Amino acid sequence: MNSVRKMLTRYDIRPRKRLGQSFLEDMNMVCRISALAEPAADETVVEIGAGLGLLTAELAKTAGRVIALEIDPRLIAVLKDRFAGDDRVEIIQEDVLVYDFSSACPGRRIKIIGNIPYHISTPILFRLLEFRRSIKSMVLMFQKELADRIIARPGKKDYGILSVIFARYALAVREMTIPPTCFYPVPGVVSSVLRITMCDDPGTPAEESLFVKTVRASFSQRRKTLRNNLRAAGFAEDALDSVLMKTGISGIRRAETLALEEFQRLATELAACGDARKVLDKR
Repeated sequence: MNSVRKMLTRYDIRPRKRLGQSFLEDMNMVCRISALAEPAADETVVEIGAGLGLLTAELAKTAGRVIALEIDPRLIAVLKDRFAGDDRVEIIQEDVLVYDFSSACPGRRIKIIGNIPYHISTPILFRLLEFRRSIKSMVLMFQKELADRIIARPGKKDYGILSVIFARYALAVREMTIPPTCFYPVPGVVSSVLRITMCDDPGTPAEESLFVKTVRASFSQRRKTLRNNLRAAGFAEDALDSVLMKTGISGIRRAETLALEEFQRLATELAACGDARKVLDKR
């Protein structure tokens, strides 16, 4: 019997499906994931979903400070017991969708690591992007299908809104794929670990908002052309023709063929067009 199952038995804990609880029990994988984060003695690492603390313990060996976020009070008790007296580890019972990541280490950028619950992966990802100015890098485990969407490139079937928006703010690389047998309970999905480096801030909040709205409008119906999607969003034909001509982007293309740089040009020109700007502001 391995340490995960021993600990669950010791504390009389049964994993809760509604919380997406499936614990990584392969210590080789735990150590590899910790190493990917490259935790340093002068850095703060925030761990999402600390669980039983296996990854927490590895991070604490080299990181200056580890903030372990966990929402399940049963696991909070385990963590407090396990790390009692260790001032390098701070345990916080908090919902990741509520936690203020900018408060972790004011004035310095932090690192994020964690096994992201599959049922709320996308909301968590967008939450983290909201705090991108406070984050240096992330090592996150996702369901493989979601990881495929995050790192997808133009022209691929997985390429979509998430791919484009994420690429504007970060560079993601798949480091490993982890089979279900490495977890307890065994999940019905394959997992992928992405190493994510945050990019320089790309613009003002207003510019970013317009970019996101442009991307969402462009992908509103994947089978339709870019021009038809934007026209359906409310853009006047003459304004749309002018914008497409200025950007050099053909209106008969589909959104899934446009690269990040093309979406950026499109959003910039739409924002500069008075009538088009009004449409974006309403969305």
